[in-house]
Parts: sequence; structure tokens; C-alpha cells
Amino acid sequence: MQTVEIPLKGEYVELCNLLKLAGVADSGGRGKILVAEGRVTVDGQPESRKTAKIRAGQVVECLGVRIAVVGL
Repeated sequence: MQTVEIPLKGEYVELCNLLKLAGVADSGGRGKILVAEGRVTVDGQPESRKTAKIRAGQVVECLGVRIAVVGL
């Protein structure tokens, strides 16, 4: 599984936008579709909230990509 680290500049990033930043989705809209289809987990648990607040230390997985969110 490929791992991508995304530095977090603020307090949180919305899940659909994180998928775009990591290159898993080509747009925020595509990110929302991936979440709606049940293809996304946050810290190992399925996540259905498209705009879930993802904070530093959390790990998101989607389409074989592991996204580690790290603080600056």
C-alpha cells in the first residue's frame, strides 16, 4: 500500500479535500463520491461524512492509498 504524508497547515482539513490534496481524487467532488461509495476509512473505520474534519495524527485509506496527516 502506498503511503502519502500530507502536512496540515490549519486545525483540520475536510475529508473530500484531503483526498484531492493526496492525489487520490482529481477533484473535491470526486472525493465526495468516493466517500459516498464507502471506499474511505479513517483510522480503520468506515467514514460516510464527506466533510469530516481530519486532524493531524489521523490516517485515511482509500483505493489502496494510505494518507497520513501530520502537523507542521
